[in-house]
Amino acid sequence: MSYIDKSLGDGETVIARARFHWLYSLSAWLQLLIPAALLIALLSWASRQPNFLDTNNPVTWTLALIGLWFLLGLISFLRMMIRKWTVEVGITSHRFVEKYGVLSMRTNEIALPNIEGVKVNQSFLGRIFGYGTIRIEGTGVDAVTTPSIADPVGFVRAIQTAKEHVAQRFEAGKAAGA
Repeated sequence: MSYIDKSLGDGETVIARARFHWLYSLSAWLQLLIPAALLIALLSWASRQPNFLDTNNPVTWTLALIGLWFLLGLISFLRMMIRKWTVEVGITSHRFVEKYGVLSMRTNEIALPNIEGVKVNQSFLGRIFGYGTIRIEGTGVDAVTTPSIADPVGFVRAIQTAKEHVAQRFEAGKAAGA
C-alpha cells in the first residue's frame, strides 16, 4: 500500500496521482543497454583476436573503458529506477502529498486551502512529449517542486479542481451554519 493511501484521513480520497513520464524509463534503460550492447559486441569480436587481453593492446583498454561506462550506466539505471519506484506525488481531497525515500522517508504536504500558487515548467521537448515539473507555493511552507512528471498541466487541473471542491464545501458549511 502506498504512503498516500496509508495517510488518508477520514473522508479523504485520492483525486490524482502523478507518474513519471515514459521518457524517464526510456532514458534509464538506454543508459544501461547502449554500453551493454557495445561491451557484448566488442567482447564477441575481441575474443576471436590473438592476445586480446594483452595490456598493450588498445582493444583491451577500449573494453575497460566500455566496461566502466557500463558500470556507470548500471549505477545510473538503478538510481533512476529506485527513484521512480519510491517517489509518490498525489492530490487528495484535502491536501497535496509528495513522498521520497526508501530506507528513510521525506514528505511534503500542503493543505489545499494553503496552496497559493502553482507553476508549470516545461521545456520545448516537454511540451511536445507532455512532461514537466510543477512548483507549488503555499502559505507557511517552503515551495515544493515535483520531479518531472507526465501531463503536468492535467495534474495542475486536478489541483485546481480539488481546491474548488474544498472552497465549495467551506461555503456550504458556512451557509448551513448561518
